[in-house]
Amino acid sequence: MIHPTAEVSADAIIGENTRIWHNAQVRERVRIGKNCIIGKGVYVDFDVTLGDNVKVQNYASLYHPAVIEDGVFVGPYVCLTNDKNPRAITPDGKIKREGDWQVGQIVIRYGAALGTGSIILSNVKVGKWSLVAAGAVVTRDVPDHALVIGNPARLAGYVCKQAHRMSKINASHWKCSKCGEEIDV
Repeated sequence: MIHPTAEVSADAIIGENTRIWHNAQVRERVRIGKNCIIGKGVYVDFDVTLGDNVKVQNYASLYHPAVIEDGVFVGPYVCLTNDKNPRAITPDGKIKREGDWQVGQIVIRYGAALGTGSIILSNVKVGKWSLVAAGAVVTRDVPDHALVIGNPARLAGYVCKQAHRMSKINASHWKCSKCGEEIDV
């Protein structure tokens, strides 16, 4: 289902049962898996890849060449950037073109969740089942199951697959008191 107000490039590949809502823009060479939800006003830049069962909430911006694996949650107003040294112009005052900057990739791993308004800087990997808190600014890689908060984002503990905070059992072992899941970090 593609809402009539959405702009979806003919070069985009959209998986079965994926829904794209009001005023979303999906650029050329985008690959979106099956059973995804692309919310109102979402921008998906060219060459972005989304796996299956991904939910992208309203007004998120996903810039190339981001890779979002299966089962990822992207909250409202999340921004995946692609340039750590942005400028509108070159040193000699000319408008920058595509070849005038170095684009860095972001990878969001299986089952991760990005909270409302979080910003992920380029050249970062966000680990499986991790949770990025609302408003966090992620400047470096996030381990699997990590909970990161703040600006810049810092490790605040670990979460289970259901996003509950886990308790530290010893230096490397964590357990969820709600679901019983245990991990070693």
